[in-house]
Amino acid sequence: MLALAIIVVTNALSGCRFSPSSEKSQPMRFRLYDEERDKDAVRRIWREVGWLLPGKEMLVDKWVTASHGWVAEREGDAECLVLAVPGSLRYLQADLPLCAVTGVTTSRIARRQRLASHLTAHALATELEEGAIVACIGMFEQGFYDRLGFGTGAYETRIAFDPAQLQLDGKARVPQRIGVTDWRAVHRSRTTRYRGHGSCSLFMPEGTAVDMRWKENGFGLGYFDGPSGELTHHLWMHTENVAKGPYHVQWMSYQVTNQFMELMAVLANLGDQIHCVSMVEPAWIQLQDLLKQPLRHQTIAQGSPYACGSTQSVSWQIRICDFSACIKKTVLPTHTFRFHLTLTDPIGDYLNEKGVWEGCGGEYIVTLGRESYVEKGKAMDLPKLIASVGAFTRLWLGVRPATGLALTDQLAGAPGLLRQLDEIFLLPTPLPDWPF
Repeated sequence: MLALAIIVVTNALSGCRFSPSSEKSQPMRFRLYDEERDKDAVRRIWREVGWLLPGKEMLVDKWVTASHGWVAEREGDAECLVLAVPGSLRYLQADLPLCAVTGVTTSRIARRQRLASHLTAHALATELEEGAIVACIGMFEQGFYDRLGFGTGAYETRIAFDPAQLQLDGKARVPQRIGVTDWRAVHRSRTTRYRGHGSCSLFMPEGTAVDMRWKENGFGLGYFDGPSGELTHHLWMHTENVAKGPYHVQWMSYQVTNQFMELMAVLANLGDQIHCVSMVEPAWIQLQDLLKQPLRHQTIAQGSPYACGSTQSVSWQIRICDFSACIKKTVLPTHTFRFHLTLTDPIGDYLNEKGVWEGCGGEYIVTLGRESYVEKGKAMDLPKLIASVGAFTRLWLGVRPATGLALTDQLAGAPGLLRQLDEIFLLPTPLPDWPF
């Protein structure tokens, strides 16, 4: 199957050339990553962007080789690299085929050539041929990937707290140590974890292996409670200061709520020595509820290396790629509601080879409810919504309501229509729960 996919991608991209705006520049050619040919060039790119630290070369090689990789070549050398990984996105109770763009890097000599945009667009188009209907990407700054139709995701809350301040009813059993050699079990635990709306799982075990080795002083604690000894729930952490912390939870994986509480009790047990733990707050719980006098402790620790409190930020974006397939998977507990949608998609401007997929812009009649679907065409008797694919994706996923998006993003409609869409897409906060 993988060999067939490689043949398809090779045929699709062979001979694909992109000429930068400068007439004196040499044309760049897009092709699949070749480890033997491109390894040194890719290492150089990662060093130039500051992503490759000394001693991490083998980890980068493993990450790139395990991913679906494309390069832009100039005079025989790779100067831009795009990495993608297949996975799934949880939309309410449905799992949607996902393409996660996990790396976009451009060398120093190839900047301002629009290579990253064009190569990312081609990577997405190829992944869609393999079945993905939605795509996500980690962003370095808001706005850049908007040109490819991506919309900004929801805020993630990172909370730092003194584990000794946790108030829990039960105690944790003695956990087992988890090390970097357990990466297969850890990855399996991550992909079988409890998943809420908007959560992602990436189907690349080697990615978990690299993540476990990337940070210094990484370690895991957890429980192998599965019927055949599978790892059911665990924490993976790292720290710059082993003696006092802070300890940073890179991820937490559990299948049921009592396992979550046991992992929090494991963190509480570290409070005898560790002064601070930071972690991303789960979508369905407010960690402050579990802390004793959180505001008082936040004031006392203010300005110290062990400062407590919470911050919010967004580091991910998402877009619908197959509009019909995504709406078909949308099951909403509401009366049937229909509207006319004019959807714009800028990604076509970055696809050099016009072919199977050119984005999902167009005129649609959208029906939402327990059975949702779209029809191509116009219906002048229905309320009309005008939206970019990024803005509509944010509405569809529940990042922000229609009335808010009408103020800050590319979405417009009559006030009555916007209020109805607010009520229809009243969804849980979507969080990936998987760093990428």
